[in-house]
Amino acid sequence: MVMTPLPESRTEADGSAVVRVLGYNIRSMRDDTAALARVVRACAPDLVLVQEAPRFFRWRKAAARLAAATDLVILSGGATAAGPMLLCSLRAGVERTEDVLLPRTPGMHRRGFATAVVTIAGTRIGLLSCHLGLGRDERPVQARAALERLEAMDVRHVIAGGDLNEGPEGPAFRLLAGRLQDCRAHAPWGGADTFPADGPRRRIDALFAGPGIEVLGCGVPSSLPGVSGDDLRAATDHLPVLAALRVPAE
Repeated sequence: MVMTPLPESRTEADGSAVVRVLGYNIRSMRDDTAALARVVRACAPDLVLVQEAPRFFRWRKAAARLAAATDLVILSGGATAAGPMLLCSLRAGVERTEDVLLPRTPGMHRRGFATAVVTIAGTRIGLLSCHLGLGRDERPVQARAALERLEAMDVRHVIAGGDLNEGPEGPAFRLLAGRLQDCRAHAPWGGADTFPADGPRRRIDALFAGPGIEVLGCGVPSSLPGVSGDDLRAATDHLPVLAALRVPAE
């Protein structure tokens, strides 16, 4: 069954912008990169919030290959943000970017944020991609740091997303959803659960939008034209989350 179409990217007559945002844990591009590229292209995103971007040997070349294969541009992140990365289409103008490394939790992987401020249709938007830790106690600390970083951007509209390593019942997820809109909860579209890709049972990947942004639809694009189940399973171990958001004109 084909799902109701998600609104396409456009600028409205009142100056507001409909923006398509994709959140995706790509497992360091260790799987089928051709399938990964097909999924991203079919989603036609303006902005992509990546987790587990390549971080080690020749990671910049791997990220550049993904950007070229999907007709996108690298904004920030990768190894310099401990895994999160931002990509965008040529629709977005770049104001500034910053990679943020968080304090290391003993015995755990280093975590960080890829952040940027972009303009679309003349409106400034703050972006943050994150991958929260495996430890239950560290995730709320990292979620608060993400909210503080968004606040420090000093922009009216913000979009965040990531692999939270916990579902909506978790304390870090609830912390983010208490300050931002959980896009899937506000306007369900497509599928819900995101992990594992070959039999999803948990919604641990999410997109969030700041107050004032209208969520038009959000979910896993499992029945989107051009996205096959085989590609979703082959691309990585997580399913992507796609949202259409209407950002008011400034």
